Amino acid sequence: MLRAPNLSLTKFRSRSLAVLSAVDMAAAARLERPHHHHQHVVVMRHGDRLDNIDRLWPSTTPRPWDPPLAEVGQARAFETAKGLPAQLGFPIHRVVVSPFRRCVDTALGLIAGLSAPDEDPDAVTGDGGIDPSKVKVSIEYGLGELFNNIAIRHPPPCPEDHADWGFNIPEIEALIPLDALDNTVKSVSSKLPQWGETEPKAKERYLHTIHSLADRYPSENLLLISHGEAVKVTVSTHLEDTARFKIKMDYCGYAQLRRQIFQNGESSVAGGFELVGELWRNRHPVLAEDADVNDTSRGTSLKFF
Repeated sequence: MLRAPNLSLTKFRSRSLAVLSAVDMAAAARLERPHHHHQHVVVMRHGDRLDNIDRLWPSTTPRPWDPPLAEVGQARAFETAKGLPAQLGFPIHRVVVSPFRRCVDTALGLIAGLSAPDEDPDAVTGDGGIDPSKVKVSIEYGLGELFNNIAIRHPPPCPEDHADWGFNIPEIEALIPLDALDNTVKSVSSKLPQWGETEPKAKERYLHTIHSLADRYPSENLLLISHGEAVKVTVSTHLEDTARFKIKMDYCGYAQLRRQIFQNGESSVAGGFELVGELWRNRHPVLAEDADVNDTSRGTSLKFF
């Protein structure tokens, strides 16, 4: 009859300790190995502004440089919110907004659209889009309009004097639901740009603001509601062979950036941003085939919606 080897208790303990030691070392190695995730930043243009619909409106208001959304713009923001879960596929944790009223109204329309019950039984829910019960909203001067008399049609009498613009952050914050407002955030820019801002200067400002906000919240996905120039900068900076295209952005159109965040303990390292996904207009992506490639004498016109 075969008998099992007679191992001493000492040898058994030794082998057990060796096995446990190997397991512990493997576990420790896994803990020390940095893990990564993707951070998403969505840069969106505001909805349709009132002075583009009602041409007489500027003559009826003391602040013609800061139009609200038109009714059609409110509807567009609301409708855009309905499509976000399917289009994004990831949650938005934080919304940062230009202080101009049309951008604030767009943020409010998006939140309202996500808060309203969806009558479509096939509507996509889950991890995509904005959860109004969890998202935090703040105001950021660095996302404001290109600050010159080309982009701003009806500036105040003394545009160089920031006081003349009448932006009051507490008053703007009062428009945002209390459960969504985060007024503890320190702005990247604490004031408006210098009047007469050039496009290169605005590009520098927008990119600095986008990167600063992303670096401040590396574990969060951000929705930045700004102006057409900001979305144009986002696309042109990250689009290959951008000189071939004339970039146009529709109301509530947006560009999506993504980067990897490598986490090791309490420290993190960010990779570079890339432009990803489709650019959307009311649930419908505009594909490359929709670009106007007929007039090559003026370069290709690529419209993002």
